[in-house]
Amino acid sequence: MIVIRRLNDYHSHVDNVVLHRSVAASLAQRLRVMPAMVVTGARQTGKTVLTRDLVPGGRRYISLDENSALDTANNDPEALLEEKAPLTIDEVQRAPGLLHALKQAIDRERKPGQFLLTGSANLLLMHKVSESLAGRASYLTLWPMTRREQQGTGSAGIWGDLLGARDDEWLEIVNAQPNEPVDWRELARRGGFPTPALDLNSPEERAIWFDGYVQTYLERDLQDIASIAALPDFRRVMRAASLRIGQVTNQSGIGRDAALTQPTAHRYLNLLETSYLLARVAPYSVNRTKRLIKSPKLYWGDVGVAMHIAQETEPRGEHLENLVLQDLLVWRDSESNHAEVLYWRTTLGEEVDFVIEASDSLLPIEVKSSGRPHFRDTTHLRTFRREYRDKARAGLLLHTGDAVEWVAPDVLAVPWWRIF
Repeated sequence: MIVIRRLNDYHSHVDNVVLHRSVAASLAQRLRVMPAMVVTGARQTGKTVLTRDLVPGGRRYISLDENSALDTANNDPEALLEEKAPLTIDEVQRAPGLLHALKQAIDRERKPGQFLLTGSANLLLMHKVSESLAGRASYLTLWPMTRREQQGTGSAGIWGDLLGARDDEWLEIVNAQPNEPVDWRELARRGGFPTPALDLNSPEERAIWFDGYVQTYLERDLQDIASIAALPDFRRVMRAASLRIGQVTNQSGIGRDAALTQPTAHRYLNLLETSYLLARVAPYSVNRTKRLIKSPKLYWGDVGVAMHIAQETEPRGEHLENLVLQDLLVWRDSESNHAEVLYWRTTLGEEVDFVIEASDSLLPIEVKSSGRPHFRDTTHLRTFRREYRDKARAGLLLHTGDAVEWVAPDVLAVPWWRIF
């Protein structure tokens, strides 16, 4: 596993604490295969630290946050690429035209690990980017840190262990996990960005950091993606979206809340998703006998940021749901099993919070902020299993208590902190 040193917000010192990131092994493997590797994720997730420490020595490093490098990238990109040594380019979304020069350089001499690129925006969703490096690059997303990454284990939850085992083995697997109850509300308030999660100890300190983060995003990072003059309007969309965590995306409703038209709300939501602040979960769409909801559900890439924007101090059940999703996304993007994280909902209101689709099987997951799971909480999980009985695994009911038990013959209730 690759070791990542923990740096503070401004990279001015290195602590003695050693952390691991879940995607590091996958990143190193892909660098040995592909000419270009692109690591994207929200600003301050740790991309620079990860990529600097991954291949130390013998590798040039260029940050497009530096004005001189950015000017060269925009006006004479070939000059940045003329040396033969492997090259890391940080914040590549700031010079979208550089990707065409990278494509030409790769085609002249294809070597594994030739270019390692990072970006604070999803290059595949940016309108300014016309070159995707198809067939030349592999893409990875670095999400905010999971609880286990914050603890130093460099992993996400045990989703893969459950999928790889028989349903009747789940109880043994779960009981083998550390028995250390955790208050999910504090995890939600801290979020997963390294600085507020690890270095800041009070709500006041974290509020200062989140304020600066949002301001920097609006005044600088957002402008790399699109020109937004009406920042107060954009802020209102951010707040409306942060108050609708876990809901089916309703762009007209968000537009009304922000006093904007639906097309403008649509555009702003897309920009938030492009910069990894928003995460939308698609519906499981294989229809059997029920009419299904087809719109995605809305979540945030980091719960701490979402709570700060919404000015909420007490986490809601939807925030626990968002924490589960964050861990699932890190696990999904760290593995090579091509799993999908979806949700299921019918027009009658039957809903399963998350469905993992992997290896032709479906793992339905329900999240409850209650500490005492009951049989009635399994209703929608059992409905889903009946609907897809040929593919559905046993249901997983995550809760905030201590009990690990089969609350129904086909639904295992587990404390969330036993899973991730």
